[in-house]
Amino acid sequence: MTDASPENTLILTLKGGDVTIALKPDLAPNHVARIKELVRDGFYDGVVFHRVIDGFMAQTGDPTGTGMGGSGQNIKAEFSQEPHLRGTCAMARAADPDSADSQFFICFQESSWLDGQYTVWGQVTDGMDHVDGITKGEPPANPDKIVKAVLAADA
Repeated sequence: MTDASPENTLILTLKGGDVTIALKPDLAPNHVARIKELVRDGFYDGVVFHRVIDGFMAQTGDPTGTGMGGSGQNIKAEFSQEPHLRGTCAMARAADPDSADSQFFICFQESSWLDGQYTVWGQVTDGMDHVDGITKGEPPANPDKIVKAVLAADA
């Protein structure tokens, strides 16, 4: 179940337009709380999509743009059986399950091999066409960025 309240609705402004994400505090309360904190601090504003694999996912959340950076605060895994479907938002991490920080990815399509191994914290409810339009590459030659990230409650 998704809480569609403004407090649990994230809006990412991309070059093509706005992407609305329903946050899932019922699945990942600690990750959702940390993402809200980072959003309210302006952490994601201007951050690039540094790893974008066609037919798989778009990854962002690293202020260095290299895939090696973060906010400096790891979050303990909150794995669930929530499936990785088109529009699913989940935390990126290193080999250590408890290494998620600020990086996350949005799935372009169903990616069931990820189920139970990454913390799912949201679902795109509108604007998935804008996610589809993110420049592809590992890293993209001219990466797209999150122009602005805001919670609907603060918009």
